[in-house]
Amino acid sequence: MTTETPNIVLIMTDNQPADAVGCYGNREIYTPNLDALAAAGIRFDNAYCPNAMCSPSRASVWSGRMPCQHGVHTWLNDQLMDQWPDGWNALSEFETLPEILGGHGYATAMIGKYHLGKLDKAQNGIEHWITMSRGHTLDFYGNEMTVNGDTFIHEGHSVDFFTDKAVEYIAERKASPDQPFLMLLPYNGPYGHWPAIKGPAKNEFWEKYADMPLSSVPREGLNPKAIEIYNLSMKWLHRGKGGPDFSSLLQLPNNLTSLRNYYSQVSVIDRGVGRVMEALDRNGFAENTIVVYTADHGFSLGHHGFWGHGQATWPSNAFRIAYNIPLLIWGPGVLGQSGVEDAYVNSTDLFATLLAQLGLWDGIKRDDIPSRNFAHLLNGGTGEWTDEVFIEQEETRAYRSPEWSYFKRFGGSGAYPLEHELYDLTNDPDERNNLSGRPDCRGKEDELSHRIDDFFDTYADPKFDLWHGGSVKSNSSRPWLWRDAWGESWRPVAL
Repeated sequence: MTTETPNIVLIMTDNQPADAVGCYGNREIYTPNLDALAAAGIRFDNAYCPNAMCSPSRASVWSGRMPCQHGVHTWLNDQLMDQWPDGWNALSEFETLPEILGGHGYATAMIGKYHLGKLDKAQNGIEHWITMSRGHTLDFYGNEMTVNGDTFIHEGHSVDFFTDKAVEYIAERKASPDQPFLMLLPYNGPYGHWPAIKGPAKNEFWEKYADMPLSSVPREGLNPKAIEIYNLSMKWLHRGKGGPDFSSLLQLPNNLTSLRNYYSQVSVIDRGVGRVMEALDRNGFAENTIVVYTADHGFSLGHHGFWGHGQATWPSNAFRIAYNIPLLIWGPGVLGQSGVEDAYVNSTDLFATLLAQLGLWDGIKRDDIPSRNFAHLLNGGTGEWTDEVFIEQEETRAYRSPEWSYFKRFGGSGAYPLEHELYDLTNDPDERNNLSGRPDCRGKEDELSHRIDDFFDTYADPKFDLWHGGSVKSNSSRPWLWRDAWGESWRPVAL
């Protein structure tokens, strides 16, 4: 293994469950490059995100903290961007992964979807800054792009554009072989919402899926809890110009054309990953680079009768499909391990793990950082590890282990009483039989409830602890709940 400081390439997709990658057992989706990456690296089968919305999960990876600590509890609403101060970013008070690496001599690049604040100028210590001019994807074509201060319309596919720029950046780094680099490549696909995936796809992979039966996705009736959140959202959340079309979440389950479109976008990303890997090899970086492929969060494609995020039901759910993400880590010249890993890890843990792999974790003040270091799993070493992950989705806090999944609900609202959910994953792996409230399960439910409380009591920042009167940055997806609990004066914190 090399002794030089390795480069880091962190690829993150937008709205992709582990189920939507071939190497995780999906025989219908075409992902040969990701499958090859997994075969040569490490595939984590039980990787989860801390929150099934894009902005909070990205903030957690960049900072190692939970939403109740960094304050981003849902997607940052583009419609509010004109209210954000100049240069505002949601993680300004924290030392983020690119800032830490930049402070230790790394060149830093971000090429893709940011969705953590203002987009016109570089944020969080990043030097090379390429992004879209909005967080949401309304179309994969004709997007306004910013490249190091220059803004223009790119008519082609946004994923291909970001891949082109990533390949160019890798080639440019060859001129500075003694300086390691961090390249963040957060693609804005496969996305999975209308209008971006409405109708047949325009990309080259559409014909591969045009007649695909898509038996890899279950056909289920619409979940009544998806209808409940639609009604609440229409009542309390102003859509406005360019806002999300919430009605699409009720139309997309079992819509095979849109599902095939979604699959085709995954294949566009797969092709991009292949091009990035070729560029690393062509420019002499293959033996000294760690490549991480993951997603901001999972995504239901109709599983459990809902489409999209964990908050696409009322109350928010913590079902596996919305939180179980692909996590492939490759670095044969750097890492001492390959194969399949079944440890339960959280994407928040990438913060500690990458810093530890670079020898930087011990220098971080980390008493308030729940990110866990699983570097020993990358190197064939031994170490203690607890197979559990914690999740929070505003009114739902959850615990997951190999045996149990428990959704604990906020109980401080009189107008909106919410029920808990408990699933025995040994006998009910698809989480269909809710055991919460059963006398014979009371001991286990109490145990898991206390584990959740202990975790959040340890790490939550009172300023952003929604369950104890705290608030959010920019916006909440459940303002009606928090105003009922904490009074009509409850508002997102001042920016």
